[in-house]
Amino acid sequence: MTLRSVAGPDLSAADLHAILRLRSAVFVVEQECVYQDIDGRDLRADTHHLWWQPADTPLACLRVLGPPGTERRVGRVCTAESARGLGLGAELMRAALALIGPDRSALAAQSRVADWYTRFGYVAEGPEYLDDGVPHITMRRPAEPRRARIG
Repeated sequence: MTLRSVAGPDLSAADLHAILRLRSAVFVVEQECVYQDIDGRDLRADTHHLWWQPADTPLACLRVLGPPGTERRVGRVCTAESARGLGLGAELMRAALALIGPDRSALAAQSRVADWYTRFGYVAEGPEYLDDGVPHITMRRPAEPRRARIG
């Protein structure tokens, strides 16, 4: 199985199509949440996509928004129903945090999986809210202290 990592401008049309298809299958079809997924952020220079793809079809994906040195946003985290329980989402989150590095990051977690994000250092912040009819909560992971170089 292959972990793919591609900046927005370098994403091929075929890869973008496959990622959008997975996100649509999970969020729109399975979760019955009609929303505008194509938001103009996928191909931006400050967007980075991570996904697991064993063959022609991605099984799990996410994207990281924002340039280094700012609060980065993790979003569109999803795993195909057939691949759940394999730990792919956790592997993607670890890869995303490695990409983000010491920067602060945030995400909008579906409330039912907010506890899952706490294992990656995210802390719930503020009240629960509805996003396209689905309960969500904002979560943040603080910046890691920068270590001084000696010598």
